[in-house]
Amino acid sequence: MKEFNAGDVLSLCKRRGFIYPAYEIYGGIAGLYDYGPLGTQMKTNLINLWRSIYVLSEGFIEIDSDIIGPEIVFKASGHAENFQDLMVTCNQCQESFRADHLAKDLHPNPGALSKKDLQALLREKNVICPLCKGDLSDVEEFNLMFKTKIGPGNGRVGYLRPETAQGIFVNYPNLYRYAREQLPFGAVQIGRAYRNEISPRQGVIRLREFNQMEAELFIDPANKSWPRFKLIRDVKVRLVPNTDEKEVEMTFGEAVDNGVIKHETIAYFVWVTQSFLIRAGVDPKRLRFRQHLRSEMAHYAADCWDAEALLSYGWTEIVGVADRGAWDLTRHIQYSQADLSAFKRFDHPKEVERQAFKPKYGLLGPEFKARSAKVGMALEAADVSLLKDGRVEIDVDGEMMTIPEKYFDVVLVKEKINGEKVIPHVIEPSHGLDRIMFTCLEHAYSCDDENYVRMGLTTAAAPIKVGVFPLMAKDDLDKRAMEIDQMLRERGIATYFDDSGTIGRRYARMDEVGTPLCITVDYQVFEDGTVTIRDRDTSRQVRVPEEGLADVVEKLLKGIKFDQLIGKV
Repeated sequence: MKEFNAGDVLSLCKRRGFIYPAYEIYGGIAGLYDYGPLGTQMKTNLINLWRSIYVLSEGFIEIDSDIIGPEIVFKASGHAENFQDLMVTCNQCQESFRADHLAKDLHPNPGALSKKDLQALLREKNVICPLCKGDLSDVEEFNLMFKTKIGPGNGRVGYLRPETAQGIFVNYPNLYRYAREQLPFGAVQIGRAYRNEISPRQGVIRLREFNQMEAELFIDPANKSWPRFKLIRDVKVRLVPNTDEKEVEMTFGEAVDNGVIKHETIAYFVWVTQSFLIRAGVDPKRLRFRQHLRSEMAHYAADCWDAEALLSYGWTEIVGVADRGAWDLTRHIQYSQADLSAFKRFDHPKEVERQAFKPKYGLLGPEFKARSAKVGMALEAADVSLLKDGRVEIDVDGEMMTIPEKYFDVVLVKEKINGEKVIPHVIEPSHGLDRIMFTCLEHAYSCDDENYVRMGLTTAAAPIKVGVFPLMAKDDLDKRAMEIDQMLRERGIATYFDDSGTIGRRYARMDEVGTPLCITVDYQVFEDGTVTIRDRDTSRQVRVPEEGLADVVEKLLKGIKFDQLIGKV
């Protein structure tokens, strides 16, 4: 087989209708691509496969939230302040570059360097513009969000979402009620996200507008076991722990028992990710999970693993699986003042002591007159932690009132409670759909010494499941083939009818786009009612009766081998 690179795959993608450069007639825009007819169908197939796992098998609920959000949402999430890359600009040609990308051969992990340290490294190594050899500016921060305005005139500042996750977090109260106020529960969202990348130069790997499939699992922070983990304990996985950064293969059970993966829940969803990627078409020999280095781990993360695929570009992140702790909900509580907690019910009631406000009704009456009872009730319900500088601010019928400490005492009270409020922790598998799709395409691509290209796409991902050909476009062969084509479509099988060129060229066209099966209708159909089915990967052909053909095709597409189903001709 010939060696190839990402350019060869992208060339095929453009020529055969998988992926097109966006706005190409106007010169195109870096980081923007369109999906052609085959690409759109393949993307839909991957979404449906992912949805069948998370929504059907794992029982997550699905939402579809807005793409534009007000600024306060992204202040709460940290994106407004911290969602930045470090960049440099050429003083001569004015092109901008990711500073850590220019230092990739100068440091083992330049992405973990501070702005100051990265600046020093580039200066020490005399790094210049890779395009025109001009001098570079100092390293500066660049926020990756697309800013907009919601409404005319002095409308509210808004941003295009940089991830789909925030739509789930801000809908937490609604989702918690929908889930019958029980933990754990999971929610998913599939959709577009936007990041104004500084220098997107790796095809569809780094895009400014991209597709995400994200899941947010809300769990009890005190219990990170997972009941279905026992089913996958003995499954093997390739890991790169952050302790020594050396790849090792072990079972998920060993990884959790030895503390390599922190707990069962994140281990289970690493397995779910691995299972999905292999079914989608990622080569398991070119797939591994790398644990974030301590220097790149988010400060709120208990553990984080990236699914990495080996591509022409090198090892590339395509999925992230993280334990985000209570960071997201806590931040939205702080900024929105909404209740984003969950009630954790105890097996048996507990007697606890707590501090509480005890109103001095004798003083409240003369001061607040008819409102004194409501003021007293609001004090009794208020949290003692609100007491500051001898005063407490309370809400009385929608009005905020400041009550000095002469009107209340702080006392210890005993009470029985049936449970307590907790802020759920979040486990997040975040899938980059565009990267996953390109990985499936590159891993499926092969080219022999005679330049024959074959795409070994999985039946789940392949945009066309069956090619249907008449041997000749005459003598009613074409009519018979069209009837078969229509019959398969009515069974929900995506087909492609082709009566142009030699049968060999038609097979080649289908092989090139990854079609698993081809059916050829020749003159023998008039003699014994049989047609030919051809397997893409082996080029093997067998004859099967036209009657029951759809059942045979469905079984083959589900993975049953020819030898299991039908004998040789």
